[in-house]
Amino acid sequence: MAGAAIFDVDGTLTDTNHLHVVAWWEAFRQAGHTVPMPDIHRAVGLGSGDLIERLLGADRDPGQDEAISSAHTVLYGTYFDRIPAFRRAGDLLRTLAGRDWQVVLATSASGAELAALRRAVGADEVIRATASSDDVDRGKPSAEPVELACRLAGVTPERAVFVGDTVWDMEAATRAGVGAVALLSGGIPRADLERAGADAVYRDVTDLLDHLDDSPFGPGPG
Repeated sequence: MAGAAIFDVDGTLTDTNHLHVVAWWEAFRQAGHTVPMPDIHRAVGLGSGDLIERLLGADRDPGQDEAISSAHTVLYGTYFDRIPAFRRAGDLLRTLAGRDWQVVLATSASGAELAALRRAVGADEVIRATASSDDVDRGKPSAEPVELACRLAGVTPERAVFVGDTVWDMEAATRAGVGAVALLSGGIPRADLERAGADAVYRDVTDLLDHLDDSPFGPGPG
């Protein structure tokens, strides 16, 4: 077995980061807050609680947190039937599985949202397991989701590679001691991803698939 191929989903396998930005922006607006969309974009990938604290500050009224998070969930849910996967996302997962990589998802999504994302990618037959926000106490940039993904795949961190699109993904991978591959498809600059620990950076899943043999998924130890 080659090792574990661990994937973030939003912004990595599915083109959803900006849908999240709009949903969060409206959720904040409904709660009486004006939060610039670029700030929200840079926070996407954090769990809901961490995202709200980052954008509103530790001195906010935490009594609003649940209502803001729920509003985001409802607003984002309106996209579930038309979530777009990036071109060849499913092909990438199937190719890796065909090379004996254990494919595991590590995502802050859960429940109906996670189900919608998986439908969009269309590669359930090769996804071995999922480490979702329901399964961990702390989300990315904590190492916990990536560490859980390694355990689900039955491999040590040295035999795992994590693919994501945010600085939180790269920081989580680095803390977990796994290989870190970044994609630019989430809209985060290359320099930011490299500073956060990315070992390699690709434009998107198609670019990674086209250069798979020269990537951390190439021939050799996983």
